[in-house]
Amino acid sequence: MSELEREQPWRSTPLHGEFSIKKVYIKDTSFETPNSPQIFQVSWEPEMDVHLHSHSSDLDAGEFEVVLMVTVTVTVGGKTAFLAEAAVAGIFGITGLTSDEMGPTLGSYCPCILFPYARELISSLATRGGFPPFILAAVNFEKMYQKHISSQFSEQQAQIEE
Repeated sequence: MSELEREQPWRSTPLHGEFSIKKVYIKDTSFETPNSPQIFQVSWEPEMDVHLHSHSSDLDAGEFEVVLMVTVTVTVGGKTAFLAEAAVAGIFGITGLTSDEMGPTLGSYCPCILFPYARELISSLATRGGFPPFILAAVNFEKMYQKHISSQFSEQQAQIEE
């Protein structure tokens, strides 16, 4: 039994296939402070709204691009302090996985790899924009992916019943 298999006792079948990170890069970024400079003169009691979205595309045989988009809106006293958006992408080499394994890999595992890059970029944008430093909380991409799949399944069931 391999060391990786011992570390993942929940796996019912041995690992197979190949996975590699070929490139991680910034695809798009935006930072806005619509209420500056006035926002810097109020007491800093922020409220944060975070939205995440990812999608993937097939590039070549065994190569996929996954894009993780993070949008953070911070408000103070009902006014937008800043809006930061980051799209961080990766090119991943993936071969030898079944179709059942490919969905979670592209929809959960790859975004999880990209998230620290997006988190650092958003934090850097906020700090360079004159705001106090912060770090986005960790995200359970597996749970988000399962919720997405459940939602799609429910929509399909509803359409069948109509």
